[in-house]
Amino acid sequence: MITVEEARALLFDLVGPLPTEEVPLAQSAGRVLSRDVTATRDQPPFAASSMDGYAVKSDEVELHAMFKVVGESAAGRRFEGAVGPGQAVRIYTGAPVPEGADFVVIQEDTDRRGDLLTITDTPGAKTNIRPAGVDFKAGTSISAPRLIRAEDVALMAAMNIPRVPVSRKPVIALISTGDELVMPGEEPGPDQIIASNTFGLKAMLEGLGAVVRVLPIAGDTVSSLETAFGLAQGADLVVTIGGASVGDYDLVSDVSQGLGMKQSFYKIRMRPGKPLMAGRIGNAAMVGLPGNPVSAMVCGYLFLAPMVRRMLRLEQVLPPFRTARLSGPLPENGPREHYMRAVVTDAGIEACADQDSSLLSVLAQSNALLVRAPHDPARDIGEMVEYLPI
Repeated sequence: MITVEEARALLFDLVGPLPTEEVPLAQSAGRVLSRDVTATRDQPPFAASSMDGYAVKSDEVELHAMFKVVGESAAGRRFEGAVGPGQAVRIYTGAPVPEGADFVVIQEDTDRRGDLLTITDTPGAKTNIRPAGVDFKAGTSISAPRLIRAEDVALMAAMNIPRVPVSRKPVIALISTGDELVMPGEEPGPDQIIASNTFGLKAMLEGLGAVVRVLPIAGDTVSSLETAFGLAQGADLVVTIGGASVGDYDLVSDVSQGLGMKQSFYKIRMRPGKPLMAGRIGNAAMVGLPGNPVSAMVCGYLFLAPMVRRMLRLEQVLPPFRTARLSGPLPENGPREHYMRAVVTDAGIEACADQDSSLLSVLAQSNALLVRAPHDPARDIGEMVEYLPI
């Protein structure tokens, strides 16, 4: 058996950054920017008023000063002339500041009668003008890689970038295995259960930016598994769920190797999730997850999610562990690294009482995996421990 850290290193060797594709700006949110993009213009492209008021010469601005209003500058429609001595131009927020003016007196500080304008309140020192390029200049870049947020989309729109280079979404094929499984909504037989792992993993991986193909359940026969692997053609990552152990009906290893899978490792010194297998099959990476629901989901957090982030070119593929104080005691840990379902509150972190790897209800109540090192001694309330948010 290998450690979690060793397994991650081997898994990262199985995948690499995916090619770049361009998408319309409106479809870029939530994707990963794969190449720097640069502004094609200054923003604003001209000196603009930040207030509604009157554009004048700053050296003429004083209480009770009077001006003749000679025109108007509105957003999208500038005043074409120049402001001379004793003149003012009515200006609106966002409008270009006319030539010759370098100060905007806000309208609340003025009184206008016809074309005669009088400053009635002390204007203060602020010019109320946004210089050209104060937000960004042509050539300003947004650096990659980064997960594109709504704010980034707005910025790229202002930069006049209509199409955005992004990492292609990884395609992941999920294959649940076992005669005991039926799909949600079907009527299970007396000895059958509902396939749950597939749908939890699908939601997790799609939330990370992958395209997930849920394939038909593969029965416990060689022909059924071979058919499922055939349907997975074209995927970047093939994930099997169940059948990776060593029982008489655990056929994934034999069938995948018969199809040319080159195994990277088998079994990890951790719980839950020890019987995990990985390698390459054709042009795809392959990960064989254990069938217990919690084991599969925990392996998804620890291994599949970082693989997806690596394929998407994200720099932080491994989410950092956090620390919290124990709000409940812990017994001594065994020889394997243990990822315990736990609940983090303002009072600290407490491991759930039942850590059986089949209990999805406990996982659904948890918001963290409390990490125990092999042979970690018993811990008392108040001690600091590490955890991974989920």
